[in-house]
Amino acid sequence: MTMSRRRFLGAAAGAGAAFALAGCGRGAGSGQTADLLASELQLPQRFRVPLPIPRVAKPARSDATTDYYEITQRVADVEIVPGYKTPVFGYDGEFPGPTIRSTSGRKTVVTHRNELPVPTVVHLHGGHTPAEHDGYPTDLVFPKDGNPGDFAGHGDGMLGDITRGSRTYEYPMRQAAATLWYHDHRMDFTGPQVWRGLAGFHLIHDDVEAGLSLPHGDRDIPLMICDRAFEADGAFRYPAVDPTLRHVPGVREEYMEGVAGDVVVVNGAPWPELEVDAARYRFRLLNASNARRYRLSLDPNPSGGDGFVQIASDVGFLAQPLRHDRIDLAPAERSEVIVDFSRYPVGTEIVLRNELGNGSTAEVMRFVVARKAADDSTIPERLVEIEPYDAAAAKVHREWSFTRGRVGNHAGWTINGKAFDPNRIDAEPKLGELEVWRFYSDLHHPVHIHLSPFQVISRNGRAPGPYDAGWKDTVDIPPTDYVEVAIRFSGFTGKYMMHCHNLEHEDMAMMSAFETVD
Repeated sequence: MTMSRRRFLGAAAGAGAAFALAGCGRGAGSGQTADLLASELQLPQRFRVPLPIPRVAKPARSDATTDYYEITQRVADVEIVPGYKTPVFGYDGEFPGPTIRSTSGRKTVVTHRNELPVPTVVHLHGGHTPAEHDGYPTDLVFPKDGNPGDFAGHGDGMLGDITRGSRTYEYPMRQAAATLWYHDHRMDFTGPQVWRGLAGFHLIHDDVEAGLSLPHGDRDIPLMICDRAFEADGAFRYPAVDPTLRHVPGVREEYMEGVAGDVVVVNGAPWPELEVDAARYRFRLLNASNARRYRLSLDPNPSGGDGFVQIASDVGFLAQPLRHDRIDLAPAERSEVIVDFSRYPVGTEIVLRNELGNGSTAEVMRFVVARKAADDSTIPERLVEIEPYDAAAAKVHREWSFTRGRVGNHAGWTINGKAFDPNRIDAEPKLGELEVWRFYSDLHHPVHIHLSPFQVISRNGRAPGPYDAGWKDTVDIPPTDYVEVAIRFSGFTGKYMMHCHNLEHEDMAMMSAFETVD
């Protein structure tokens, strides 16, 4: 435990009363392990802003095997709430950051330049990535003129492979088509730095996807859904103990369960509207919130129901489409769905609702069916072949308990009763060997495993849930439940992470390091 975290927990946690169960979800809506942070400004009107589409980045150069990108992390003023300027930490000064599109089998190299006033780390979430390029939380990129002693916890043995000014991340892209995202992963400060804007899409395409005749072009739309709160002047509001993000990490005591805002933002716009053709659309749904969970539904649902046809999960296509009336998404989870707007009359207004929200957070965005149109897309009966893991063949079983606990002398979030220590290895899985990992949770904890995807094999000893199909990298563990997943690590040896993707929990020690070995 760093001295900085000890100072924070002493100031913010006190005797640890913040972890009373009665406090969980206060004002944030049902099914939340988070507390509502209200905006100081008057909330904007809903469905008045057109849905923005994140800019697609162009390679700085390409050769026979590789595409090279350059991204600058910098502070910029952007208009999120109409009429206000919000200072963001942005990839290329944008929120969300530019979308990177990669081709499976073709290497992608991204150089990030840090012109922010704080250190950063970039993690490609869902990437099958060598350890040195995965974004380990102590592998910091300092500002060009920054020194480790200038920032909390980064001068007392908590440093990894650091650089100054910039770092180049290499991604082999030896993985199938999927909706990935990249975001900050700085030790102790991931929550506020993602909240301030450090997140963007990274999409992988392959020949299998190209042959499926899915909605494409302008009808293939990524949707980064998150919640934020705003100060009276339009700045992001966040309950950091140290708003400079330089010295003392963590949030105020009353937000230790997680931070939930009262403004739902999609692709950087509050409650936007999208005009659509009466045709099929592919939406790449990403929950990029720090702590808020969503249950998405269409209002009205089309006649006959099944408004969503799910075709992919976190790390790639499902074996076959699944039909849903609603989609649950915990923080960091993705779900690709097809919505067929030809099932509605032209002129219909359809609200994408959040059944786990209340008040301002019960709605996400609105679609308006504007016109009839030709549609050459299809929904295949089969998508890809997925070989089910045989959990009975696993020789190694590990148990992980995600619970409230003591971090040093104070309250915190722990895995197996231990606070994160970046120099401690908690497991050494062998490459190529199937293992079964069992997760237990006291509250809602979305568990994310780096490097390799997994398959959910059971919930509470019964079948997986309706949103567990396919290849996952994040799984939501409800209060007092246990979930078993089967995982086979491959490709790279080295040190990786497993952690809760409630970012306030992550920052307050709910992480574990494992090392893959031959």
